[in-house]
Amino acid sequence: MQEPIIRRARPDEAEIVAAIGARTFSETFGHLYPAHELAAFLTEVYDVERARADLADPAKATWLVEVDGEVVGHALVGPCGLPHPEVTPACGELKRLYLLKPWQNGGTGRRLFAQAIDWLLADGPRDLWIGVWSENHGAQRFYERHGFARAGEYGFQVGSTTDREFILRRPAHGSAS
Repeated sequence: MQEPIIRRARPDEAEIVAAIGARTFSETFGHLYPAHELAAFLTEVYDVERARADLADPAKATWLVEVDGEVVGHALVGPCGLPHPEVTPACGELKRLYLLKPWQNGGTGRRLFAQAIDWLLADGPRDLWIGVWSENHGAQRFYERHGFARAGEYGFQVGSTTDREFILRRPAHGSAS
């Protein structure tokens, strides 16, 4: 089996980005929600037109992870949209970083994270933010090892379910990835 390839998504790959987004979100969190509410959420959040807009936005970047021609993960970064009073227009956010289960804990996520953070910092230091589910302890430990610390929390809505989401921040003067 080939080593996973990480590459920037092309503008014509909106369908692929939307599909891997819905698949990885479902695999990771689908058990938390009623099926009809999950389906409605996925239809809205992982919409092809939304993916197309993200791919066309120069302030955002999307990566795909491929193995033997199959997309097994993705990441999305851009301006921070988290609800925190210290977020400014200059702040960057790791909005999504997901891998299908067979590709987790093998170093691919770390490589994908590094590429995403490098892109966010390409124009110089700035505060970086991440929203992470309060029960995703592995992700929290990973981000803490990379200089992020809890700065707040908010409710992440999927249908009638409100998940507790932690807001993590790494100040511009924080540790390097």
